[in-house]
Amino acid sequence: MLELISEHACFRGVQRFYRHDSPEIGLPMRFSVYLPPQAFERPVPALFYLAGLTCTEETFMVNAGAQRFAAEHGLALIAPDTSPRGANLSGETDAWDFGAGAGFYLDATQTPWREHYRMYSYVARELYDLVLEELSIRSGHVGIFGHSMGGHGALVLALRNPARFRSVSAFAPIAAPMQCPWGQKAFSGYLGEDREAWRHYDASELMTGMETPFPAGILIDQGLHDQFLAEQLCPEAFEAACRRAKQPLTLRRHARYDHGYYFISTFVEDHLAFHSRILYGQD
Repeated sequence: MLELISEHACFRGVQRFYRHDSPEIGLPMRFSVYLPPQAFERPVPALFYLAGLTCTEETFMVNAGAQRFAAEHGLALIAPDTSPRGANLSGETDAWDFGAGAGFYLDATQTPWREHYRMYSYVARELYDLVLEELSIRSGHVGIFGHSMGGHGALVLALRNPARFRSVSAFAPIAAPMQCPWGQKAFSGYLGEDREAWRHYDASELMTGMETPFPAGILIDQGLHDQFLAEQLCPEAFEAACRRAKQPLTLRRHARYDHGYYFISTFVEDHLAFHSRILYGQD
């Protein structure tokens, strides 16, 4: 059952923040929803947005300026939190890139994380089914995008669930987490040392074993002044995997732009237009 925390008029639609008890996580979870004005007349396509390290369900809605374009395109926006909250696990808040605020959109298998850190199943199944049941969302017309850790999550969830997520894009994703310190730290802690288990959550590895999973293409924007580009993001690995998989990819590299929300807000309109063409084009 959804508990409405707050509601705000926004570009003729409504911005809402919800709380609910999550059986998958075993704790209360929060998420945000923007419903465009069209949603009050008929069900509309929706976009899940997965945020990056240290973020919450509020970060994208407050900083990206996406609601204006969502209203223009008739798209609902759904943004979950980035991890469980209140699990009170030992070490959960010791580092900014692991634990609270850093769930990495996977299902942990290691103690003590495996009881609550199940963000993959939470987003792909529980939250997905919940919003389609409770909100004015068109079944079968759902896409996903995200930033950094959330870009990793968006690519992985889309590649593993193409029937659920019909379009996918990302801003500066952690595109090959098995090859970077952030991913190796998260995967070791949440999944243990079995690198075969890691492959299920690495977009570059997943893409390598596929053939054209998204014929309409994938869009990625990457800033060239991004302080994490060289060590953590590895877009070239995903680019190479897409070539092998014959997957159309538009990877735009932008001089002067860094990793933050000034970058995201600059190009978010392009992403919503990209998803709108695909999701409305299914009619």
